[in-house]
Amino acid sequence: MVKLAKQIKEPSFAHLVLLGLMATFPPTRFLLNLHRKKIIDHSTIEEKPHHLTQIPVIYIHGFRGGDYTTKVMVDEALKQKGNPKFLKVTVDLFKNVTLEGTWTADENPVIQLIFQQKIVGVYAICYYLNYILPFLAKKYHFVKYNAVGHSLGAPSIIRTEMKSPKRKSSFPHLQKVALVAGPFDGVMFLGDIPNVNYLNRRGRPLLMNLSYLSMLLNRRKFPENISVLNVYGNVEDETNTDKFISVVSAKSIRYILAPIVRRFSEVEVRGAAAEHSEMHDNQLVIGIVNSFIYSNK
Repeated sequence: MVKLAKQIKEPSFAHLVLLGLMATFPPTRFLLNLHRKKIIDHSTIEEKPHHLTQIPVIYIHGFRGGDYTTKVMVDEALKQKGNPKFLKVTVDLFKNVTLEGTWTADENPVIQLIFQQKIVGVYAICYYLNYILPFLAKKYHFVKYNAVGHSLGAPSIIRTEMKSPKRKSSFPHLQKVALVAGPFDGVMFLGDIPNVNYLNRRGRPLLMNLSYLSMLLNRRKFPENISVLNVYGNVEDETNTDKFISVVSAKSIRYILAPIVRRFSEVEVRGAAAEHSEMHDNQLVIGIVNSFIYSNK
């Protein structure tokens, strides 16, 4: 695969922050849309059987992530499929898109999604997804997709799907989602302090930030026919966290989605390899995710 993304000069940190803020707030997003859009397509499309319905699996990273974040997960998925080919999609906040690799002719083509401006929060990631998901669905002719989201990629998928049912039919619908180390009710020392918040018997968090409250109030907009897997880490120190996300924050999504969705399951991974930035390379986590995403259940 040609490494086109590496040929692009890295922008300054200040520039990344500015663009991330512009994408976060709706009143400033129109400025991003003034930029001329460009599609660079170096990908190939394999011809599939006419009867085959394709449901791609899209890997989505979070804050300050990149291709390295989901590389091991993608590699292991390709090994399981027995096909080394996948599609790498790089998108920036100006809606420029670079396509590399191969859209395969099997039932579950793998897509690795990369955000060019990666200093972004959940609202800016949703801005990315609101554009790139319909773009990919139109280009590759799919109506459903599965997703694997790490860190902030996880709540971004949930928030995006809560808004998608009322959109045009061109917006693809989520079928399965694996949430890995997702911060749903705060990040350590950014709205969440270790061992302060807790879940009651019903799984409802005592303290809720605005993002969580928004998802809670809009949970009935989340489609019922989706299967959800939530995998979170606990390094088993006195903080009850994965060093960045508390167990309470990660588990709090159950209270929102479990009463609604087709199936909700969660797995706690413990030990040193359960650290936030290790979770996406953890073989136990990857095995659990692959068994869920690539099964026919």
